Amino acid sequence: VWLRRTTHYLFIVVVAVNSTLLTINAGDYIFYTDWAWTSFVVFSISQSTVLVVGAIYYMLFTGVPGTATYYATIMTIYTWVAKGAWFALGYPYDFVVVPVWIPSAMLLDLAYWATRRNKHAAILIGGVLVGMSLPLFNMINLLLVADPLEMAFKYPRPTLPPYMTPIEPQVGKFYNSPVALGAGAGAVLCVPIAALGAKLNTWTYRWMA
Repeated sequence: VWLRRTTHYLFIVVVAVNSTLLTINAGDYIFYTDWAWTSFVVFSISQSTVLVVGAIYYMLFTGVPGTATYYATIMTIYTWVAKGAWFALGYPYDFVVVPVWIPSAMLLDLAYWATRRNKHAAILIGGVLVGMSLPLFNMINLLLVADPLEMAFKYPRPTLPPYMTPIEPQVGKFYNSPVALGAGAGAVLCVPIAALGAKLNTWTYRWMA
């Protein structure tokens, strides 16, 4: 029993850490390239789906509303530590943009609590709320970044592939509303992703029984 419980809690830590790695490797260049606005869609989809799969798993396993917010807090702390590490290496303070996960996770917890711990309602309503709200909450991150194109040339990512090197401004070329597109795609994708998290929770619960 102790081995199964240890494995479960280790899974939670691994998911949270990998969420942080996704942020660091997908988030910083998104905000420091010439397609910053269009790539905001990719950022919104990736961050909302990563949040919802771990939060649903964690929340349904414990059965306690509030654990999704706790999970988002773990990811936020990890990312702020990584942000400090990049800053210590000489990069600008806003090189790594920490996503605003917590408000969206609070909406997920609220959906679970308001529906009297209904798993399917949490997946459907909570997933849509996360997908729609995360792009809105993170717009302030995008707006606060100073001179994205200039920073992209001044502080290139050492692991950035050549085809991602900034060349010329492309803002608004592909999408007129990255927030709307990110929110729409996130809302649609978060429901099956939340269902996947719930299925993982079911498998783990049966394995631990």
